[in-house]
Amino acid sequence: MSRASLLAEAVEHFAKNGIGDASLRSIATSIGTSHRMLIYHFGSREGLLAEVVRTVEQQQRDLLADLSESQRPIAEQAEEFWRRVTEAALVYGPLFFELSAHAMQDLPHTESLKADLINVWLPPLIELCVRAGLPPAEAPAYARLGLAASRGLLFDLLLTGDRAGVDEASALLNRLFTLPVQ
Repeated sequence: MSRASLLAEAVEHFAKNGIGDASLRSIATSIGTSHRMLIYHFGSREGLLAEVVRTVEQQQRDLLADLSESQRPIAEQAEEFWRRVTEAALVYGPLFFELSAHAMQDLPHTESLKADLINVWLPPLIELCVRAGLPPAEAPAYARLGLAASRGLLFDLLLTGDRAGVDEASALLNRLFTLPVQ
């Protein structure tokens, strides 16, 4: 199995089962390979976890880039992005938040993830804010606020299951971002 195939299988495995304390051997068995292949491709269990999160996050950034290239109004792009991220969060969200909690606890396997969880999102979000008409000097703060609020809403959704309430709050957030800046 190729590295890409193993990574895809691992993403699905963790989405269904969470991280827990599964050993590399049990993960390998679950995805139909050997622990030696996982070590060869990812170095360790921790390396595999980092790649899983990076993959899911990259998929989301790719979606944002694809939508940004469309000719649709920014409000429609934001709605579509939210819809698709929400669908993905229902599958992968528990893994994301579990690893984020590990990063907050400074667990060794999350060292390289810390910057990736926030910093790689800021440039495309800042660009989106500027394209939406926000002043460039204020766009970084808006981007960070939007990222934090969106993740908070995804956390809310995963805990409460209140899709309608979370969608309504996301729509309000989008409207707040389009109010004239004073």
